[in-house]
Amino acid sequence: MDALRIKQAMEYRQLIDVLMSDKESADIVLYRGNVINVLTREIYTADIAIKGKYILLVGDADNLIGPDTLVIDVQGKYLSPGFIDSHMHFESSMLTITEFSRLSIPSGTTTLVADPHEIGNALGPIGIKAMAEEASLVPNHVHLVVPALTPDCPGLETAGYDITSKDMEEILNYPNVIGIGELQGFSNARHVYRNTPEVITDLLASTTYAKSIGKIVDGNAPELFGRELAAHIISTGGKCSCHETTTKEECVEKLRQGVYVFMREGSTQKNMAECIRAVTEDRLDSRRCILATDDMVAEDLEKLGHMNEIVRRTIKEGVDPVEAIQMVTINPATYFGLEDRGVLSPGKLADIAIIGDLEEMKVDGVFIEGKLVASYGKLLIDMPKYTYPDSVKRSVKCNLISDADLEIEASGNKVKVRCIELIPDQNLTGSLEEELKVQNGKVMPDINKDILEMACIERYGRNGSIGKTFVKGFGLKQGAFAESIAHDTHNILVVGTNIKDMALAVNRVIEMGGGIAVANRGRILEELRLPVGGLITDELTGHEVSQKISQLERVVKHQLGCEVHAPFMHLSFLSLSTSPKWKITDRGLLDVNNFEILPTVLE
Repeated sequence: MDALRIKQAMEYRQLIDVLMSDKESADIVLYRGNVINVLTREIYTADIAIKGKYILLVGDADNLIGPDTLVIDVQGKYLSPGFIDSHMHFESSMLTITEFSRLSIPSGTTTLVADPHEIGNALGPIGIKAMAEEASLVPNHVHLVVPALTPDCPGLETAGYDITSKDMEEILNYPNVIGIGELQGFSNARHVYRNTPEVITDLLASTTYAKSIGKIVDGNAPELFGRELAAHIISTGGKCSCHETTTKEECVEKLRQGVYVFMREGSTQKNMAECIRAVTEDRLDSRRCILATDDMVAEDLEKLGHMNEIVRRTIKEGVDPVEAIQMVTINPATYFGLEDRGVLSPGKLADIAIIGDLEEMKVDGVFIEGKLVASYGKLLIDMPKYTYPDSVKRSVKCNLISDADLEIEASGNKVKVRCIELIPDQNLTGSLEEELKVQNGKVMPDINKDILEMACIERYGRNGSIGKTFVKGFGLKQGAFAESIAHDTHNILVVGTNIKDMALAVNRVIEMGGGIAVANRGRILEELRLPVGGLITDELTGHEVSQKISQLERVVKHQLGCEVHAPFMHLSFLSLSTSPKWKITDRGLLDVNNFEILPTVLE
């Protein structure tokens, strides 16, 4: 650490020498751009002078231009601090950090704060460490906030590794780790407190340790108000965030209580338009409003962009462009204590997005630490493909299943069942009761009513449990698809119109060691192998993953009749045990609000 301080002091001395001497000059001058000042929320014409990896001056830089200075004319363009995604999961994109960065950097994202919660559930510390090591190799800034608890609901689901406070000293001191990620054990504070008080004790041991060494603690507070929200805020040490806010009412309450609201706008979870009403309608101060994606698929990154696209959508909701940019620059930098970025001012890192069209957030160029790394959507630097070690590629340890393993038994000719209701573009689900036919003692799905069977198969070889229930909302007319992406414990999820195709798809995922498989009429139609923790591929580029997922989705839509977009991501969240109302785990149908497993068949 002393060596780092000495190095920085020497770099700062060089900046001072350039500014105070007539003999030295800037390396680069961005000439006469429209500077977006997120400190004062204004735009004005100025130069930005860069020396090494730092901003030297924002203002008139004529006297800093020497014979070796590269002068870039940016007249008519806008200069913004590089964008920060404050909460995201690489695993949801199925990409390595390298491939995600390759797709996101050209759209202006220079900092990523990632939660390796997914690989932590699958592999524990070994998976988190592997991801932390890759984060050290990319040109952008990647910080990790790590899980303090896996699984999220002990006793109600099975993870590959049970992370507790005993792991925190090791994990929090991995490189690039800046704190604890979404503190999900308090997502339903009352029921956790009443049913598993030992979880709260363990979480507090983790959070207090994290705070004692200067680390951040993120929150996770869906539908929490009043006393429950207050308890959650206290559990994080008083500086709390939440990326699970879905209504204006929640957003207002949380902002009033000092919570940093991460307004989520990902590929399937779109909550920003509702949350931002607290600003546009109630005129609340937006300093604690932050934009984040949480989960994005590769195709959206490649075709739509990353944080620039989220800012664009926010502007369309009636937010001033500079205010929207504050939500991806100075606001998150303030929350995370990233004092070296988030604003354009002397001594800050020269992480800069050059914007050609402010309303549409078209990014023409990107600087990271004073180096031009992307221009007009093209990456200008080499990023070698990253391959993970074999130690994180053996996470699927369960046996193949039979058709009978997925059957739901009942007596009589008809029976009433509980059924999860999928809500498009939300983590939240509904709860339904439906009447289904019984044939030969087995409850049958009803394709005409869009009532399909789904199952969650424990894949780590720890107990062999299988949860089974029904779901409405996918619209499948035939076949089935399965995947080893199932937030947050990432067991194998499958949904389908018939048992045989469901079992076939599940077994193909097991044989691949993790991935996605689509089956129909007794054969596999399409598949994608995800060897890293059953979540990520290090065998394909980001572009190749984008193409492959697009092909998988076309098969599910056109051959199986699926009616929901991004079906694999939508399915993956139906096991999210901390998000109301009903979910499925390997233990069965989970009533999230009441913290209990419900029988699928009603008596």
